[in-house]
Parts: sequence; C-alpha cells; structure tokens
Amino acid sequence: MSTSDAELARLRAQAAQAAADAAQAKADAAQAALDAALAAGNSPASDTPPASGNSPAPEDPSASPSDAASAETTSAENPQRADGGASAPSQTDSAEKELGEYAAAVRDGYAFDAPTLTLGAYLEDGTPEPRALVQMPLGMLNRHGLVAGATGTGKTRTLQLMTEGLSASGIPVFITDIKGDLTGLLEPGQASEKLSARVAALGQPWQPASFPVELFSLGGSGDGVPVRTSVTDFGPILMSKVLGLNETQESALSLIFSWADSQGFALIDLADLRATVAYLTSEEGKGELAGIGGVSPATAGVILREISALQAQGADAFFGEPAFETEAFLRTSADGRGVVSCLELPDVRSQPALFSTFVMWLLASLFQDLPEVGDADKPKLVFFFDEAHLLFADASKEFLNQVVQTVRLIRSKGVGIFFVTQSPKDVPDDVLAQLGSRVQHALRAHTPNDQKALKATVDTFPSSPLDLLKVLPGLGTGEAIVTVLDPKGRPTPVAPTRLWAPAAVMGPSSPGAVSSCLAASPFMAKYKDPVDPESAFELLAARVEAEKAAAETAKEQAKAEKEAEKAAAEAEKRRLKELEAEAKAAAKAAEREEREAAKEAERQRRADERRAERQEKRKEAAIDSVVRSIGRSLGSSITRTLFGSRRR
Repeated sequence: MSTSDAELARLRAQAAQAAADAAQAKADAAQAALDAALAAGNSPASDTPPASGNSPAPEDPSASPSDAASAETTSAENPQRADGGASAPSQTDSAEKELGEYAAAVRDGYAFDAPTLTLGAYLEDGTPEPRALVQMPLGMLNRHGLVAGATGTGKTRTLQLMTEGLSASGIPVFITDIKGDLTGLLEPGQASEKLSARVAALGQPWQPASFPVELFSLGGSGDGVPVRTSVTDFGPILMSKVLGLNETQESALSLIFSWADSQGFALIDLADLRATVAYLTSEEGKGELAGIGGVSPATAGVILREISALQAQGADAFFGEPAFETEAFLRTSADGRGVVSCLELPDVRSQPALFSTFVMWLLASLFQDLPEVGDADKPKLVFFFDEAHLLFADASKEFLNQVVQTVRLIRSKGVGIFFVTQSPKDVPDDVLAQLGSRVQHALRAHTPNDQKALKATVDTFPSSPLDLLKVLPGLGTGEAIVTVLDPKGRPTPVAPTRLWAPAAVMGPSSPGAVSSCLAASPFMAKYKDPVDPESAFELLAARVEAEKAAAETAKEQAKAEKEAEKAAAEAEKRRLKELEAEAKAAAKAAEREEREAAKEAERQRRADERRAERQEKRKEAAIDSVVRSIGRSLGSSITRTLFGSRRR
C-alpha cells in the first residue's frame, strides 16, 4: 500500500469513528428524552415500553426534520469502526416496535464493553433486527472457533468479513485461500442495488475498502512468496503423517531422524531423506543402526515409496531452504491495520496430507517461537483454515493428539484458530470441544445421513427456545446460527444472524492488483529463489564415495596381499620341490654311491678272494714245490742209499 493510500485509510477510520460517536451520542440523547417522557406519562409512544441495552433509540421529538435526515445520512455513510465494532444505526421512527423477548436477550447477550468484531444482525422471523447486533469480543478469539455450513451457504464470505474486521482492529490474520477468491481483499468492493438493499436492511454502515494483504504459496507453487521448511524442522511425526506411515514405520523414521541428527547431517529436502534411508539399509550403512534395532528392508521400502509419491505431488518445492520465518505473519501495516497473510492452495485437494501437515508445522513453529501472553485484550494472530476436513482426513491417533494439544496450548500464546468446513463432524470431537465460537451456516437434510448430521450439529449448541432442527435448514446464503463466548467465558444466546457484507471485492482480485502486491512484498527477494546447501545428500554421497574408495583400496591391498601370499606360497612350493628334488637326488646319489660302494666292496671282496685264492694257490704251489723238492731229494737219498753211487 502506498503512503497516500495508508493516509486515506487512516482518515477514513477517524471519520468513521467520529461519525459513529456522533450517532451514538444522538441516539443516547433521544433515549434519555424518551425515558423522561415515559416517566412523566406524556410520551406519544406511551404504549411502547422502552428498549434497554444497546437498542437504538427513537428520534428525539425536539429534533428537526433536517436533523433526522442528517442522522440517517451519517448512518448510511458510516463505515465499519476501526476496532471491528459497528456504530449504532440511527432510528427515525419514534413509534418503532418493541424488540421481542428473545431478540432483546440476544441484543443484551452480545453487548460487550470490550472491543468487538461485528458479524451481523439478529434474524427474527426471517427479518434482520439492526438493534440486536451479533458481535464477537476480540479478547475471546484465542478461544478458537468453527465456521461450518453446506457448500454455497456463504462460509468464505463469512471468513472474509471476519478477516476484514480483524485487520481493521489491528490484528494480523492468516487465511488459506483454497478457491483463490480471497485475493479480493486487495481491492475495495463495488456498490450495487442488491448490496445497498442488504446493508440497509441490516443497518450496516458499509463503505468499500481494501486491506493490507501479503500473498504466499507453498514452495512457490502459485502466486505468492514461497513458504518452505526443511525436513529436519518438519520432524518425524509430521512427516509420518504426510507419508501415511503406521506406528512401526513411524518409529523407524524417528530412528532415522535421530541418527541423522547425531551425525550432523542436515535433512533439508526430500532428497536428503531418501539418501539417508537408502544409506542405512545399504551394505555400507546397515551396521549403523544394528545396535538399536535397525531398519528392516521392508520398512525402508515403504518409506522410500511414500517419499516418491509425495515428490510426485510436488512436495519437493515445499521442502528446502531458505526456511520461512513465521514471524512474518505477525505484522501490521503503517496505518495500524493487521496484515492479512493469504496462503494460496489451489491444488490442496490433490495434496491434502501436505496441506494438513504444513498447517500443523506452522502452528507448532508459532507455539515454539511466541512468548506466553495469557488472555490479552486482543489476539496476536488469528488463523482461518478453510477446508478443515482435509486437515483431519485419515489422521493417526498421534497426529490428532498433537492437534488437540496445540489448539489447547496455543491460546496462551495469543493465537486464535478458526476451522472452516462443511460440517462439525469433519472436526474430531476432542478438537471441537476446544472451539468456543460457532458460526453455523445452513445444513441440508436431503438424506437420512444428512438428518443425523443435522441433529448431531443441533445437539452441540447451547439450549435455546429456538427449534434449530427447523431453523438451520431454512437459513439462506449469508445467514448463520451464531454463539460465542462472552468475556467471562460463558456462551452467548444462540442467534440466527444475517451477516454483514464484506467491504472488499467478494471474489478474486484483478491480475494487476496481484502483481502490484507481489512487487511490493518485502519478502519476495529473500524467499523467492531456493538454495541448496551441503546437507545429508551430499555428505552421505561423499561418505559412500570415501567408503567405496577405502573399500577399493582395501580390496586392492587385500588382493596384493593375497597375490604376495600366493607368490610366497608358490616360492615355498618351488623351494620345497627343489629341496625334495635335491633330497631325491641326494638319495639317488647316496643310493648310487651305496651301490657303487657295494659293487666296489664286492669287487674288492672278489679281488681279495682271487688274491687269497692265488696266494693259496701259490702256497700250495710252493708247498708242492717243496714237497716235490723234498720228495726228489729224499728219493735220491734213498736211491743212493739203496743202490749206492754209480761212480762207485
């Protein structure tokens, strides 16, 4: 919003407040005059008892026609007050009929001294009663609420009306824009005959107005500042909800998150989570969790398949950095109005799990970051979650427990939450029990199940003389049954209400207004482009590569050692063979030498034998010779002896 626009809005708010104060003062004076006349018994309207509380007073009898006309003009032109309340409409008919008993009870039940947000006027027999305004105390909005009703009954316009009133009261608002028709807050509405007739019947001081809006989108999918968060910040419980895991698989995922944290591995995006799961079930990493149970291949397979399915829904754009800082939702504009943070969710029906878990991440982040404030005069921030049934669809028990706990405890942080859905039964009972305000649009009862749902809805309202089984189905578009908590925490009377008309465009804004809003955003430069820091994916890839290199080195070393051992074994084998061959050769040589020795011994023996034999023979020959010689000599002697010598 430019400086001139901001100044114009401020001046409008001041003018509206001044006009409202003037109209209220004139009404009070008229009421005082009427009371005095009635007390004296001289009132021309003595047959009509005075109204009490915040009931608009009849015209002052002393006022001139020009004064009455001036009061009517002021009422018609007076915009909604900056504090979210409404100025009392000027009444010019001194014979105005008396409020019914229940209408008066509604008027008194919704008349608060504290700042309020006006919803509309009480419906009596199908006719709005401007003297009985239905309002919500701003200080009780942190007790949360529900806006419900069948399709086409005006829930989105109610959401818009409440958003406008809160913004005008200086309260930041966060809304989820499912159908894309809340960007109309950027532009002032256009008057028409139909609108003029409606606001006139309601006594609504309507003026067109635009509001400070900041557009956001999940991960940059759509028009708006991208909202991202890291997988680590998301946490295992919320991630298990997104992935649809059972308790066993959720426990395994918690184990994986814990291990990554202990290793200093940041889980920034889904690629990091996939890499971590894959690593812890691989040959390289399966031993990391062996001591604390590990992750079975079947469980890891389920997790990886669900991550792939989530990526197919476009979740990669949401998980990443820079991570969004939720304090951006707690801003006011230069003129003091609360900034409306509008999150575009055009594809939420195809991504319900992502939407629901994003919402819980957002609430959990705010609960963690915001200080305790207790019961303040007005909340720091109010959330409106359209299509709330998507938040609770197929939710696990643990997830619902977390929702209940967050809704219960975030009240003390000054945060109000309103769920917008078709039927109260879309919201779990434990959550529904925490919602103090109810704006129930029409419910249809075309089938037996519809009739059961209608009766169940009626049973959740405080007791009243109204037959809600008949009233609820008969409500028109822009009408609702309302009950809220008063400043003392008590439920107000159940009030059929025709809701005021929003001041901004009731539908999508022009493309030019959206473009101007995005161009003026102080966050677009910071969050527009995603960054990819070193995280688990890169670190695990480096670890795997290092482990592979180490394994390869070890493998090569083992191979070299094996080859060395083989070579040594072969050398030893050759040595043994050589030794064996040498031993065999030595044995053969020894055997040969032994044979040679034996042969030599045999030859020697034989030679000795031959030599001995020869010696023996020589001895024998010598003996024979001696014997022969002796024999010859002896023979000669004998002969000579016997025969004598011849010479003789």
